[in-house]
Amino acid sequence: MFKQRVVFVHGAGSFGAAAWPRQHGMALSYDALFLRRHGYDAAAEPVESSFTEDTAIILRSLGDDGRGAAGGHVVAHAQGAIAAMMAAVERPDLVFSLTLVEPACLSLTAELPATAAHIRLMQPLFDVRRQLSDDDFQREFVRRIYATDLQQPATTEEKRSARRLRLQEPSWEAPLHIVPGVPTLVLTGGWEPLYEEIAGYLRETGALHRVAAGGHRPQDSRDGDRAIRQFISGVGRSQPARAS
Repeated sequence: MFKQRVVFVHGAGSFGAAAWPRQHGMALSYDALFLRRHGYDAAAEPVESSFTEDTAIILRSLGDDGRGAAGGHVVAHAQGAIAAMMAAVERPDLVFSLTLVEPACLSLTAELPATAAHIRLMQPLFDVRRQLSDDDFQREFVRRIYATDLQQPATTEEKRSARRLRLQEPSWEAPLHIVPGVPTLVLTGGWEPLYEEIAGYLRETGALHRVAAGGHRPQDSRDGDRAIRQFISGVGRSQPARAS
């Protein structure tokens, strides 16, 4: 039986299937792919992030790789939402729907109050990121975002995670300035004005907006997971059935 593809794109931190623990079960009903963005590897050293490379990874995952059809649904979190939207702008024929969880699409709302304040706060740190150690950058990043201190990375993976964070391109510099015309759900945690502002902007351009508990990871909550599944199921029913 043919299954529609669903591609999951992580944000910072965990990657691959580990970034989507609540959504593993969707593989029973869909051809689910849990991607790793550019520079995220369990063994290799991190490299500079790239919106372009991430977009290419998503588009390749939506190709007809012998399954009998091309295209699918894209679910993306935080920074991963940038490349997801860029992929939908470039190839709307391949993207059946977008589910954007706490999307860090700051280039769309750079002139709005919450986003502008965030950029003013974080730009000076990103301006000197190549002069800082991974630990120092991560510590200051967390202090500015969450107003708390972070323990120094101890394990190899914690150290790689700190390096990946420092090597991320600023979200507000993404070459994303238009909204793709595909069915879109925006899921936020209702905790941070920045993400609510981005969600409001996307809602005004036609997206459906839902709020679920869970802070920056509402996809881990029961209500958030349900919202994702119901949205994709509803859009999926409008797609023609195909045999592999």
